[in-house]
Amino acid sequence: MTASPPSGSPPSPPLNGSRRRGGISAVGLAQPTDLKIRSTTAPVSAEAPPTREAVLSLLLRHGEATAADLAGRLSVSVQAMRRHLRGLEDMGLVEASPTPEGPGRPSNRWRLTTAGHQRFPNGSEHFALGLLHSLAGAMPPDALRLLLNQQAVEKAGDYRRRIGNGSLAERLERLVELRRQEGFVAECQPDPEQGGAWVISEFHCSVIRIAEQFPMLCDQELALISHTFPDCRIERVHWRLEKGHSCGFRLSPAGAAP
Repeated sequence: MTASPPSGSPPSPPLNGSRRRGGISAVGLAQPTDLKIRSTTAPVSAEAPPTREAVLSLLLRHGEATAADLAGRLSVSVQAMRRHLRGLEDMGLVEASPTPEGPGRPSNRWRLTTAGHQRFPNGSEHFALGLLHSLAGAMPPDALRLLLNQQAVEKAGDYRRRIGNGSLAERLERLVELRRQEGFVAECQPDPEQGGAWVISEFHCSVIRIAEQFPMLCDQELALISHTFPDCRIERVHWRLEKGHSCGFRLSPAGAAP
């Protein structure tokens, strides 16, 4: 398979946090956020107030800060800053931990989450594409597929350790949360057509631009889900590169009737 690298820098995919809904019918649903990048140190959301953009940049530069620290730097009231921080927390971009600072109630010190750090652009996509082009030119396609499958096996092992034990619904919920942290916009719902089965839908894929040039990455994703849930039968039910607006995988317990 040969393909020319894309010209120019592709835009960073929209990344965001998610808030869990009640019940298990919509697990780990993440809402997309449109991003407009102005510079490598100032992420800009078309809908986010400028103050929140500045808060993200300050936390990136300083690591941690209290609401009072941030309010003083941005010349707003502490009450207003706390509202901004709670809004960013709801988006999954910041988190806080209480820290004793003398007598009285401990102060919350705020920091970026993984999703918050991912709001800032990086060159990893260019590096991954360049590496795959080099590998594709240096080895047969079957050898490259074998290499990608090995990577899927290793990542699935990490997923299983982090997901732990529990019912299929509980493990799927944890997987969707892990995928969200990696930049996917995903949800998991019971399959309406097959009792006992579940469908993972991914509406935004953090590696879509790489997969467009190397569709074998999609086979790796299928293998990744299969190795993560060895007690289930896995099949692809949607494929964004073929048609539609999402990728989807059906997971059926191995003992269930097909």
